[in-house]
Amino acid sequence: MKTRCLIVDDEPLAINVIKGFIARLDQLVLVGTCSNAIDAFNVLNAEPIDLLFIDIQMPQMTGLEFLKSLNQRPKVVLTTAYREYAMDGYELDVVDYLLKPISFDRFLKAMSKVIGQPYSSTGPDTSKLHSQPTTEAPYIFVREDKKMRKIMISDIQYIESIKDYVKIITEGQVFTTYLQISYLEKKLPEKSFIRVHRSFIVGIGHIKAYSSTDLEIGQQSIPIGRHYKGQVMQVLDTLGTL
Repeated sequence: MKTRCLIVDDEPLAINVIKGFIARLDQLVLVGTCSNAIDAFNVLNAEPIDLLFIDIQMPQMTGLEFLKSLNQRPKVVLTTAYREYAMDGYELDVVDYLLKPISFDRFLKAMSKVIGQPYSSTGPDTSKLHSQPTTEAPYIFVREDKKMRKIMISDIQYIESIKDYVKIITEGQVFTTYLQISYLEKKLPEKSFIRVHRSFIVGIGHIKAYSSTDLEIGQQSIPIGRHYKGQVMQVLDTLGTL
């Protein structure tokens, strides 16, 4: 089944570039183009859209404001000439961020993320699926006080969700940033972190003690949510228990 695409951009040249790239991939089909968020909203309500290419800087309503207004949205690839907006986009769990002018090679890399497979101009390359090495960065950057702050993943003791923000707690610092906890849950390595509550993710290596209702990290007691208890106990019971 082809991926149905919608382009939202107020620059005709930028629209034409992405249209040309879409036309070169058999797995993509262009449903339409829009020059503003209002038209895009109408198309999303009238047509099934799988993938949205959207510019950040547009008149009346920015691409980020538009995405935040949607209760449900398709997969999203941001397109913009402004690198500084990248983290804002990732906080909305977008698939990728394309910096203008967009090259076809960079477009292909984004499409690989969309379908979860290496992509070529003739379609997904399944012959390399299991041979591609995967590495995880030992750190993340989060936005706090208008700066991007580096946090070593191994230092993260636990993460607490507070409405639209999260607190990332390390041994010596607390970082507060505008993020959804579900976004971090997807990005952190599964072998090192576990969701134990709707509001908490913990670093498994930092757990000092646990019971059936809570666990201890540093001086903090973290509750284990009822809906997470089975999975949490299964993981914890395999951690070298004597």
